[in-house]
Amino acid sequence: MKQKILAMLIGSLLLSLGVNGFLVPYHLLDGGVIGIGLIIHYFYGWPTGLSMIILSLPLYILAWFFERRYFFYSLHGLIISSFCIDLFSFMDGKINIGILPSTIIGGILVGIGIGLMLRYETSTGGTDLLAQLLTKFTSINIGIIIFLIDGLVITSGIQVVGLEKFFYSLVTIIFVGLMTTVTVTSRPQTF
Repeated sequence: MKQKILAMLIGSLLLSLGVNGFLVPYHLLDGGVIGIGLIIHYFYGWPTGLSMIILSLPLYILAWFFERRYFFYSLHGLIISSFCIDLFSFMDGKINIGILPSTIIGGILVGIGIGLMLRYETSTGGTDLLAQLLTKFTSINIGIIIFLIDGLVITSGIQVVGLEKFFYSLVTIIFVGLMTTVTVTSRPQTF
């Protein structure tokens, strides 16, 4: 249990640093519910973390019926990661290294954060929770499922961020998918 809590805390901090420090300053997107939360943030100015919680509710209803263990573990991850994303929103614009390095570093941080949480059977909820459920019923790697969902989300955000930022966001989700896969499949560490 201690490992799961540490994974949620460290994963949420890495995720919030990646989103607020590297993606938001350039209006880049991630995929999944985080990406949809970012689209809502860019378009309406609503807090990304709060949007994530609201958007995740239907998926939590599914998890309640199909895999309650994921429901309970992911609920904590959703609350902590959403809180961290909104808490660290002050980082927007504090790190200025250019759009391409921000794209890559943001993707790496978000991917490691998500992967760390998934490795300990928790997540940020949302489409990560959906990916956990799909992986349970199929033999498809969770990183691939997340990458496909992420691609759909950033494609839907083209109107909000524009074509150039869409391509940078595509690079971001490639790094998120790679780092999620590497982190999930690496041997769990003892904290």
